[in-house]
Amino acid sequence: MIKDLVRETEEQMKRSLQALEADLRTIRTGRASPALIERVMVEYYGTLTPLNQLAVISAPEPQLLTVRPYDASSLQAIERAILKSDVGLTPANDSKIIRLVVPNLTEERRLEMVRLVNRRVEEAKVALRNIRREALDDLREFEKEKLISEDDFYRGRDELQGLVDRYVARADELGERKAKEVMEV
Repeated sequence: MIKDLVRETEEQMKRSLQALEADLRTIRTGRASPALIERVMVEYYGTLTPLNQLAVISAPEPQLLTVRPYDASSLQAIERAILKSDVGLTPANDSKIIRLVVPNLTEERRLEMVRLVNRRVEEAKVALRNIRREALDDLREFEKEKLISEDDFYRGRDELQGLVDRYVARADELGERKAKEVMEV
């Protein structure tokens, strides 16, 4: 019973870290990366659709992204969505393809991005702790209903804490790696 709870908790924590990784990929560094804009939502025939489902996004050069829509009629909608998004890039449209020049980041902007990375990592840690709290509540409920002994409760609690410590360390590691990448000139 405790093993099942720990396994479920670990799965939730893995998903939380995967979400953090996906989130960190969208944070801009000095290099062009398709991940910067692939989650930009475009209004396409009245439906919000992720950009990566409407176009091919590539980085032919270190400072350039190109967006080639599958449907040429969606070009204007994609351009508007990129302008409205918070990526801070200005699209150049030549009626077939959209080019996005990724400028070098200033020192001030780099520090701002590092703060954003740290904030996202902290949010992930809070999510991990919330997952632990829910699992602890379940353990307490098991103990209250006499499904497990007090010793089993404490053993399970310690196992959950070890799990949280491991995943918090991984979140910190991801954050440090991204911060280092952002600060690279």
